[in-house]
Amino acid sequence: MEKIVENIEKVDISYDKRRDVLYISFGPQQPADDSELTDTDIIIRYKDNKVIGLSVLSFSKRLKY
Repeated sequence: MEKIVENIEKVDISYDKRRDVLYISFGPQQPADDSELTDTDIIIRYKDNKVIGLSVLSFSKRLKY
C-alpha cells in the first residue's frame, strides 16, 4: 500500500548522538497512531494513514567518510 507525506512545508530534523538515531518529522509534532520497522532499520511513523515522520536507526553507520 502506498503511503504519502502530506505536509512537507515544515520538516524538522534532529540527531540523537547517544542513541545514534536521526529523527525526521513532517508537519507539526504529533503522536503517531501506527508505525512500521523496515528491513533497512528505518521506523516509519503514521497518523491517519499518512507519514508523519521517520527514525533512521544506526545513522552514523550509514555515512560514508
